[in-house]
Amino acid sequence: MNTYKLTLIALLAALAVVGRYAFQFLPNVQPITAIIILTGIFLGPVSSVILSILVVFLSNMLLGMGIWTIWQIISWCLIGLTAGIIGITWKKVPFLFIILFAVFSGYFYGFIISLTTYQITGHFWPYYLAGLPFDTAHAIGNGVFILLLYPLLHGLFKRYSKNRFRMTN
Repeated sequence: MNTYKLTLIALLAALAVVGRYAFQFLPNVQPITAIIILTGIFLGPVSSVILSILVVFLSNMLLGMGIWTIWQIISWCLIGLTAGIIGITWKKVPFLFIILFAVFSGYFYGFIISLTTYQITGHFWPYYLAGLPFDTAHAIGNGVFILLLYPLLHGLFKRYSKNRFRMTN
């Protein structure tokens, strides 16, 4: 980790927190998952996990902490870790695959968050099935945010790669 990368992660965290706060009026539609996925693909799994933890704590300071906070950390860290592994495995990840992974991640996030209720009540399926419309909104929102943020963040990550290469040579 160098200063440039830490600064980039801090900027991405600020973007994600502001985005989550700005879209709070739309249930489960937020740019966090898309930003974490793109960070994982372009900066690696460690960066996406750091970003996930930062974003959950910072945004929940504004929107409220609760038992769900740990499950949000777990779900977004797993999504970021998976995206990072995808980025390492494929040097050039197809854009359509990124969109499909983002849509899948919306449902995966909802599944993990539903485990919160199981932890408290012992009932999982009724809560999970009742939440599927919200998970669908999250999945669609992820796809839309990938479409909107990919050009911007891809350029930012390319600039980071150029500067990183220059700093090491």
